[in-house]
Amino acid sequence: MKNHLTLRELTNDDKPREKMMHFGPGLLSNAELIAVIIGSGHKNMTAVELGQRLLNFYDSDLESLLKVSVEELCQNNELKGIGEAKACQIIAALELGSRARHQKKTMFQIKSPMDAAVYLSQEMFGYEREHFEILLLNTKNVVFKQELISVGTVNASLVHPREVFNPAIRHRATSIILAHNHPSGDTTPSSNDIELTDRLVQAGQLLGIEVLDHLIISDCAEDYFSFKEQDYF
Repeated sequence: MKNHLTLRELTNDDKPREKMMHFGPGLLSNAELIAVIIGSGHKNMTAVELGQRLLNFYDSDLESLLKVSVEELCQNNELKGIGEAKACQIIAALELGSRARHQKKTMFQIKSPMDAAVYLSQEMFGYEREHFEILLLNTKNVVFKQELISVGTVNASLVHPREVFNPAIRHRATSIILAHNHPSGDTTPSSNDIELTDRLVQAGQLLGIEVLDHLIISDCAEDYFSFKEQDYF
């Protein structure tokens, strides 16, 4: 006697795909959305149950799932049934959603350091390592692109002006805003942060691309450090 129903045996109201078609994606649980993505379960486990097992393993934290690799999902003994194909489908869907969210955020006008901090904190929330990123702006200080420059300890040897200004030149940005996070939550600039900022501001002056600010971001939008506000340049 089987303990689990397959998706085919569920009523139409309970089938994730049919549920989405009739009621839209908003009524589906996260496990049901994953079930739609992967399409099938494993042995006596439905796709919904497999999706729920995946969520349970990561404490239902979708931000954590964004950082998971295909190999990590495939090699996890707790997630049998998620092979390369399903892992790729899940990660591709999450990445697409992340890009859609990021795209929606573009074309945002920066009027103050706080505006930039709010913009960046949403994207950089929860990073466990330091990420150095730049915002590319047009003549009206509207953000039209965000670029990741490096991951790891931020210092002048790892963040080279060439890597910072290449995207700005390529996309014809009028100005840029520098930003990196401190996973510790302490936004006090280090000597490396100060040295790097000075170096990049000088490089921007030579290239004719103004560095409007350098922000150190924490997980809280209100807790940030602005080099511009503190008159470092």
